[in-house]
Amino acid sequence: MSSLHHRHLAVSPDWLALYYRHPLEITHGEGRHVWDADGKRYLDFFGGILTTMTAHALPEVTKAVSEQAARIIHSSTLYLNRPMIELAERVASLSGIPDARVFFTTSGTEANDTALLLATTYRRSNQILAMRNSYHGRSFSAVSITGNNAWSPTSLSPLQTLYVHGGVRTRGPYAHLSDEEFTAACVADLEDLLGHTRTPAALIAEPIQGVGGFTSPPDGLYGAFREVLDRHGVLWISDEVQTGWGRSGEHFWGWQAHAQNGPPDILTFAKGIGNGMSIGGVVARAEVMNCLDANSISTFGGSPVTMAAGLANLSYLLEHDLQGNARRVGGLLIERLRTIGAASERVREVRGRGLMIGVELVKPGTDEADPGAAAAVLEAAREGGLLIGKGGGHNTSVLRIAPPLSLAIPEAEEGAEILADALRAVG
Repeated sequence: MSSLHHRHLAVSPDWLALYYRHPLEITHGEGRHVWDADGKRYLDFFGGILTTMTAHALPEVTKAVSEQAARIIHSSTLYLNRPMIELAERVASLSGIPDARVFFTTSGTEANDTALLLATTYRRSNQILAMRNSYHGRSFSAVSITGNNAWSPTSLSPLQTLYVHGGVRTRGPYAHLSDEEFTAACVADLEDLLGHTRTPAALIAEPIQGVGGFTSPPDGLYGAFREVLDRHGVLWISDEVQTGWGRSGEHFWGWQAHAQNGPPDILTFAKGIGNGMSIGGVVARAEVMNCLDANSISTFGGSPVTMAAGLANLSYLLEHDLQGNARRVGGLLIERLRTIGAASERVREVRGRGLMIGVELVKPGTDEADPGAAAAVLEAAREGGLLIGKGGGHNTSVLRIAPPLSLAIPEAEEGAEILADALRAVG
């Protein structure tokens, strides 16, 4: 055990998880690569949990941060803030929500907290619909709407949460149905649920479940839900913390795969927009955003430095069509991984879109999740020079692959080969 690991254990909570038997200290990065304290280079296929969205040490972002920090680092939302207003204008325009208002936070957890505050205040209800296998953050209210017991340490809650079918396509009671039948069954389940309860404030859903193992419903499911929700006056919150900014390749936002009945009432975002800086936020139509009747500010949300980073990062993303790159390179990577998976009895499914890919592992010859194998592949991939993540519902048995969106084809091929070697090493 390294001395730094000893020091970590002496001052950190027991529940603060670390990857790997011998935890890794990352000292610096460039492009799609990072280096550890021993000087070993790794191809990064996890991007600080989908947060380093464009590239490590992107010159445009580091320059913007440095120049803004030299002017002023902090002022708070009590003063006019030019970088915050400029980024809010761009996010509002990109959101697809009419008459949008934007509130910046420091994380996705805080963004979802704010969305819940808005929805419950607007609807005068503390009842929330959430998806099974979901994850929405680590605060008291976000934990209470998380449908994944590995990330929900308490059953106490300020909210009454009811869980809906539909977030996981290939497991559960509707897995055997066609996409059309699956959607119809989930809509019928939602209708039935609303017939047995008081009217909820909102449904919150990740278009592609992140911590849950990059699972998703058929396209159009949440749009079909929207018809039901609108009849009951229930708001739709789209949690885009992991799916936003073009990571799925096909769409800029995950909700756009379910857009037949319009955009969500509230959209939350975080992670990739700051390329590692702490930015989260909420977009909502004005009447919803303005429903609070008491003062509210954010001391650190909208910091001039993080906003400068977000502006530079978003400009780079759009000018270099990183969404298109995610679609092209991600499509090739998914097909390569499916070929690799077909040769392994441990791989149940390779799923995802763009550069948001899950590889679900099971015990050979069964449909039983195998978290031990996932942990072993994670270790073997690291030995081969590749960093990936893991997640999944019921048991953590899904390898999570989410490189920076600037990933090049040779890097995708290199990473796929390292992962193939890691699967073979585990047997």
